[in-house]
Amino acid sequence: MSLSIDFSGITQIMKTAVNDGRDFLYEYEVYSLLALSGAETPPQSMFIPRGSKLSEQSLTALPGDRVVLKIVSPTIIHKTEVGGVRIVANHADRIRSGMRRMLYEVPEQYSLWFERHREAAPAAYRNLRGEALEAAIRKDLAGVLQVQFMPPDSNTFGNELIVGLRHTREFGMVISAGLGGTDTELYAERFRKGQAIVASSTSLTDGHGFFEIFRTTIAYKKLAGLTRGQRRVVADEQLIECFASFIEIANHYSPDNPQSPFIIEELEINPFAFTDYLMVPLDGMCRFAPQQSRVEARPVEKIDRLLHPRSIAIVGVSATRKNFGRIILENIIGEGYPKENLRVIRPGEQQIEGVDSLTDLDKLQEPVDLLIVAVGAEQLPELIERVITLGCAHSVMLIAGGLGETAASRQRAEGVIKQINQAHTAPDGGPVFLGANCMGVISRPGGYDTWFIPREKLPLHTATKVQRAALISQSGAFMLHRSHQCPELHPAYMISMGNQTDLTLGDMLHYFKDSSAVDVIAVYAEGFNDMDGLAFCEAVRSAVFAGKVVIFYKAGRTPEGKAATSGHTASLAGDYMVCESCVRQAGAIVARTFSEFQDLFFLAERLHGCSIHGNRLAAVSGAGFEAVGMADSLTSDDFHMQLADFSDQSVKKIQSLLESKQLESLVSVVNPLDINPTADDEVHAGVAEILLEDPDVDALVISLDPLSPAMRTLQDPENTKYDMNAGGSIKNRMVELCETADKPIVTVVDGGTLYQPLRQALIDLNIPVFSVCDRAVKALSLYMQGRLAADSICAAKGIDAWN
Repeated sequence: MSLSIDFSGITQIMKTAVNDGRDFLYEYEVYSLLALSGAETPPQSMFIPRGSKLSEQSLTALPGDRVVLKIVSPTIIHKTEVGGVRIVANHADRIRSGMRRMLYEVPEQYSLWFERHREAAPAAYRNLRGEALEAAIRKDLAGVLQVQFMPPDSNTFGNELIVGLRHTREFGMVISAGLGGTDTELYAERFRKGQAIVASSTSLTDGHGFFEIFRTTIAYKKLAGLTRGQRRVVADEQLIECFASFIEIANHYSPDNPQSPFIIEELEINPFAFTDYLMVPLDGMCRFAPQQSRVEARPVEKIDRLLHPRSIAIVGVSATRKNFGRIILENIIGEGYPKENLRVIRPGEQQIEGVDSLTDLDKLQEPVDLLIVAVGAEQLPELIERVITLGCAHSVMLIAGGLGETAASRQRAEGVIKQINQAHTAPDGGPVFLGANCMGVISRPGGYDTWFIPREKLPLHTATKVQRAALISQSGAFMLHRSHQCPELHPAYMISMGNQTDLTLGDMLHYFKDSSAVDVIAVYAEGFNDMDGLAFCEAVRSAVFAGKVVIFYKAGRTPEGKAATSGHTASLAGDYMVCESCVRQAGAIVARTFSEFQDLFFLAERLHGCSIHGNRLAAVSGAGFEAVGMADSLTSDDFHMQLADFSDQSVKKIQSLLESKQLESLVSVVNPLDINPTADDEVHAGVAEILLEDPDVDALVISLDPLSPAMRTLQDPENTKYDMNAGGSIKNRMVELCETADKPIVTVVDGGTLYQPLRQALIDLNIPVFSVCDRAVKALSLYMQGRLAADSICAAKGIDAWN
């Protein structure tokens, strides 16, 4: 779509405001901006400064029998609530009367409004009361805006649209659209997610792309006449043009465009009304700021040295007790890292744990790939300055807790960040730093473990295969607990980011998007550094284009949750709705709970090589409650699966199999398929094989019915009738089936600890298994929906990421 946007004209409007001492535009200036935007033409308007004397001809120059009068003030946003909007006859005397009434009554009503909403008062008004407050409000009244009256086609619910831009600290420019009017915030709160308001990063979408997101909202259904008693009031092409115009404006007045002198902090039209297929802005606001200076880029290529170090040195190892440094040293050795490539920096010792000890950093013969710093936060500024000056390390891991976590330590943290950023201006970019407040890294390809948790307290991974996956967590404790709760999760890399003093979540995603060792990236985030949310989303999209799966969980989804994160990892939490929208639209699969995160990560590790072409599920169990439970779990606010219609050929094959086992009278071949408790291992595996060959089936969830007397599901070599390792057992049959199947297979073993050996055996053989059927269906549904959404993103760019 080709738009003619006059950016020089828009910039001049902002410059005029700056010359007037303002960082915002009045409503009439916003209309002028819209007129230069290449999209809808705003209504005619005329600003009448307070105290000006206009002729009758000038006052009645706007077309129509009526005009709208609006108060103009830098402090009044919600004009209607304080009597700041009036519709009057287009006669000079009625216009003058309306203006005089507003100029006197608005300060009175606004003053009363502030008495009820003191927290919303501008700083200049907060200590004022009564007549003094009214006088201050009246002094700030710039005048009255006279606007052409354009009656809307309908005043029914849903016939107003809000469109806005916002500069967010984490994600840069974001566009949002949805149900407009005075109750916009109520709609967003009361309607389920994505129905009233949708948002997207403007860097990751265009007019057509955002329109496709907007199509899912109630707002679109109302405007397009898709609800009972409603008629269409706007063309799709108008909406696309409007969105495209806002997105281009956002990307021009963005921190990513250093050529622009300004950044739009917020631009909002609320609402657009609709008159005879015209989009009519009824109110508008815009705030802007000077362009920001850019931070020096980090040499993120050095992350490779951090994760695959050929040499490691540790500062903070005790010679006499098991402090964090000593535990880290023992864990590195325990993982098999060569002692000859290790050094300890500890005066007065020749060796600790058989590792050579040096008196100082300057005794290192050459820069180490990784320097681990396990000392108190108060020692960091001096130590970091010394590391940078000596150039003794390519990457540094800051284990220290307390840096930037409290108000008292924030000044120290700011000093550390300043030192590090200055080092990045060096020709080689200086060292990169992971942390602070970092629990460490487990890099199985790198052959080391720097967690400061004793090995006795970590889960033992026996036969479980190391997966081609990375777990990146802002919280080290989250990773630690997940590794205990789900030892079946066995990623190649586990990285604790801490409070992102230097390296960020976005940096780590940028590294792994190109990694040949990783197919799945799982991320737990509490917040992003400035503009790093956008960098993270760009890396997610690149990872998706490369055929990788990204699983994402964001802490702080609620006001209470956000408040809880503010005391941790340096208060980086941001707006959840914007975060979820941007990350999901980049192509990540977003988990809503810790359990979902674990389940999705588990499935992504095991099912990455499967092909997913649709959302048609086959559900099989020998227990009726499970068959019903699977069907009941197909749909929620966040996903929608459907039961597959089995092909005639599949039905005949299943019936033939049942007849061979004399089960035909007990089983109806429908989906979900209850194959009866008397079905044996052969029936379970045979039905699974038939359904996986069915072209109308996209995935299979099958319960292995461990308590059935006909199934071999126990670890009991003395009793081949029930032994899961006996020939023809369901375990062995599922292994053979999964080796050749291209579609996702998820198994369910619903039983107590007696059947844990079967679950573990399946997990060790890389077969997904759950202990409850509804959890299996929900996890698979979310995973498949996420994969299909990622495929759509790739298809829009002509990319086949899975081949």
